[in-house]
Amino acid sequence: MHAIAASAEGRLTCENVADPAVANDEVLIRVHAAGVNRADLLQAAGKYPPPPGASEVIGLEVSGTVAALGADVTDWSVGQPVCALLAGGGYAEYVAVPAAQVLPLPDGVALSEAAGLPEVACTVWSNLIMTAGLAAGQVVLLQGGASGIGTHATQVAHALGVRVAVTAGSADKLALCRELGADITINYRDEDFVERLRTETGGAGADVILDIMGAAYLDRNVDALATGGRLVIIGMQGGIKAELNIAKLLGKRAGVIATSLRPRPVDGPGGKGEIVRAVRDNVWPMIADGRVRPIIGAELPIAEAQRAHELLASGEVSGKIVLTV
Repeated sequence: MHAIAASAEGRLTCENVADPAVANDEVLIRVHAAGVNRADLLQAAGKYPPPPGASEVIGLEVSGTVAALGADVTDWSVGQPVCALLAGGGYAEYVAVPAAQVLPLPDGVALSEAAGLPEVACTVWSNLIMTAGLAAGQVVLLQGGASGIGTHATQVAHALGVRVAVTAGSADKLALCRELGADITINYRDEDFVERLRTETGGAGADVILDIMGAAYLDRNVDALATGGRLVIIGMQGGIKAELNIAKLLGKRAGVIATSLRPRPVDGPGGKGEIVRAVRDNVWPMIADGRVRPIIGAELPIAEAQRAHELLASGEVSGKIVLTV
C-alpha cells in the first residue's frame, strides 16, 4: 500500500510499504481521511517515536470503512463507516487498529470530517472530565482556544454548563471561540490572561486549566488557578523545563497533572478502550444533537501532507487539518 513516510531531514514523501497485518482483536480500516496532530510534526522531526509495537507510519486518527475483521471481533462489520483512535499508521491507505479504539461515525458527520474527531474527543474527555473532574458551574481556561483541542473542548465544556475562558492570538480566532461557546476570550498577545481571568471571576481564577504550552506558562498557570484548582498539561510547545513554586500550590491546595494519550494501553483503567467508550457514550450524543460539531480548518489530499504540517506549524489554521486519501 501507499503511505506517507518522513525522510531523515523530516520531509514527508509517499512510499510503498507492507500492508498491515490484522491481529485477532483488530479491525482493518480502509482509510478515507486522516487527522493531522502536533504529535505528527514531532514524529516527522524524529522527536516522538511511536510506542513499542505501533506502526512507524505517522497518524493518530482516521476515518474510513471497515475492510476486514480479526478473528475475535464481533462488534463491527465489513463496509461499515467508522473512525478510530490510533497509536500510529494513519497516513496510509489501510490501518489495523484494536477494535476497542474504533468508533461509529456520529450522526450527521461526513466521513472526511470524522477523521478530525477521535484524537481531540479522547484527549478532551479524558483530561477535562476523567482526570480533572470538570463539572457544571466551574470555570475552565483553555490555552490555545482556536486549536483542534481548544475548539472541541470549548464546545464540550459549554455543553456541560461550564464557564469557558480561552486564549488565542487574533481577533478572528477569538470570534470563532465565542461562536463555539466561550464566555471569556483573551488575546494573549496584548492581555495578561492571569489578570483578565481574575477580573472575570472576581479574583477566584480557573477550577481547571488545560494547557498545551508547558514550561513557558507553568508559573502563570499556577497563578491563574482557583483554590483547589487542577492544571492539566498535555503539550510542551513552550518548552519542557520550568521552576515550580510549590508554596503557591500549597496555598491554593492545587494540583499539576501531566498526561499523554498515545502510550496508554488499550485495556484496563485509564486505557484507550475505556476512554473511547466514554467518548462514545458522552460526546457522540452531543455531536448528534448539534451541541458539538467538528471544526475543520483545512482539508488537503494526502499527497500534500508536507504542506499540511507546515500549515499546522504556522498556527494560521483554526480547528483541525485533515488529509484525504
